[in-house]
Amino acid sequence: MRDPGFMALDQANETAPDPRARDVEVQLTRAGLGFARRLGDRAGGLLFDRLLRILEARHPRAFTALGELPDARLLIDPVDAPAALLLRVGPGLALRVCDRTAEAEATVRGPCARLLDLLEGRIDGDALFFRRELSIEGDTALILALRNTLDGEEMDLFGDVAAAAGPLRHALPVARRNAGRALDLLATARRFAPPPVRWGMAVLERRLTGPRQGA
Repeated sequence: MRDPGFMALDQANETAPDPRARDVEVQLTRAGLGFARRLGDRAGGLLFDRLLRILEARHPRAFTALGELPDARLLIDPVDAPAALLLRVGPGLALRVCDRTAEAEATVRGPCARLLDLLEGRIDGDALFFRRELSIEGDTALILALRNTLDGEEMDLFGDVAAAAGPLRHALPVARRNAGRALDLLATARRFAPPPVRWGMAVLERRLTGPRQGA
């Protein structure tokens, strides 16, 4: 008979997400922004409208609060992604992909991973600003109102979207548990692939995710 302690440890390992799952989510976010930009305003707008409806259904309190804010635009600029997001709060709540030069009353700028952490409430926004991992410009009251609205929501953007995808919702926990293994396999494939294949993979990644900061 197996030791109950070992059995509990095995169960925890089976359900715990791989720490590198966040790396995969960041890559998917960057690729998604690049894809949405290529879709154009009309198709991309429909995509983000659908995303907002999914999130609103799962976080009604937060979205009610966002709709009650004064009409304003917030530019969310992930510096290592190919495009930015323009969030309009107030009665005309909307989210659109845009250039990072778009006009807005306030801007929050930083690495994609840190912006995801901020939006999902995984990390204290004050700490990110203090460490200068994020920078803000313009109407700081708007950014503070957004942060206060999202505090305590325990938002999981990928989990929320997956939950609305029917049977696919069961795939996300599996993907998160095996993220590290998938990354290792991809790294091995790159290392042993012929040079033309490696070059093609690099070109495809750049097209999907855009150039990295400093590249």
